[in-house]
Amino acid sequence: MTEDRVSIPFVDLKAQYQEIGAEVEPVVREVMASGRFVLGPEVERFEREFAAFCGARSAVGVASGTDALRLALEALGVGPGDEVIVPVHTFIATALAVSFTGARPVFVDIDPRTYNLSAELAGKAITPRTRAVIPVHLYGQPADMDPLGEIARRHGLFVIEDACQAHGAEYRERRVGALADAGCFSFYPSKNLGAYGDGGMIATNNLALAQRLFLLRDMGRESKYAHAIRGYNSRLDNIQAAILLVKLRRLERWNEARREWARRYNQLLSDTPCTCPYEAPYVRHVYHLYVIRVEKRNQLVDYLRDRGIATGIHYPIPLHQQKAYADLGYSLGDFPVAEKLSGEILSLPMYPELGEERVGEVVSAIRSFTG
Repeated sequence: MTEDRVSIPFVDLKAQYQEIGAEVEPVVREVMASGRFVLGPEVERFEREFAAFCGARSAVGVASGTDALRLALEALGVGPGDEVIVPVHTFIATALAVSFTGARPVFVDIDPRTYNLSAELAGKAITPRTRAVIPVHLYGQPADMDPLGEIARRHGLFVIEDACQAHGAEYRERRVGALADAGCFSFYPSKNLGAYGDGGMIATNNLALAQRLFLLRDMGRESKYAHAIRGYNSRLDNIQAAILLVKLRRLERWNEARREWARRYNQLLSDTPCTCPYEAPYVRHVYHLYVIRVEKRNQLVDYLRDRGIATGIHYPIPLHQQKAYADLGYSLGDFPVAEKLSGEILSLPMYPELGEERVGEVVSAIRSFTG
């Protein structure tokens, strides 16, 4: 890489901070001056505003997106001996949350266009032990919730949305997070709505479920030293909530910027050998990640890196091939769609501040590689 070549990061959180730093710093100082750092007014306010944003009746702030999934499952009574259906192509946290409850994750292949959980295959994976289904709104595109909901109702199953990559995404003109029994979010810094550290949220329309979640996330505490149930220490920090409140006001604009850069990528890549993301007609994709498919993927990664362009692969190893889940007994060939996809996908730079010039430079480099 030459010194005069512009480097294009995969995510640019420094650029975001340049926009909002003057507003973030005072609210952080206010929390620090108050001396209230855990479960204070900022958390309560953010829970209310985020619930309203999702169209949910309640929201419960927790320590991470993984904890959001785990606590949602536990609050719904999922535990040892149960099975939970999850897509085989997702970040491992989706499956780990199931394992943490003592239940068994049951992997299912994905739709070849959206890369989300196949409702048809999910229906075929149900057994007498199945208690829940976790559709993942992967890369920012909502899963097809209506057929999954119908299957769940028919079999008496819970549905938990893994919306950790889909803040503000919409399914049939409704925001994700309030489409099922519970919707789980991560506020990892690189997310569309990211904190300056870890954080998570569970949205729900079930107020009784929300009340149990409030107990579970704070050691089962009803008052300072009175504990109604055995809970966890999984609380969202006040400083993170204060920062997220600032960012929440900008989320829709940031999501629209992501959608604009995705449209531009689509236009510029349309006559190349790359397969651009498919956006289902019933969703509003928010492009947490812009993921193409391309042959010689690994060579392209090296080629772009040498030209100062960072990329990512989400995810190169399907869950059934992870050593952590070798005991489940799956084999190579069990999930052909995900296995093929994992060798071809490439995530290109995507963030609200990306800009037309950088999109053009990324595409120009891809064109040079593909000929």
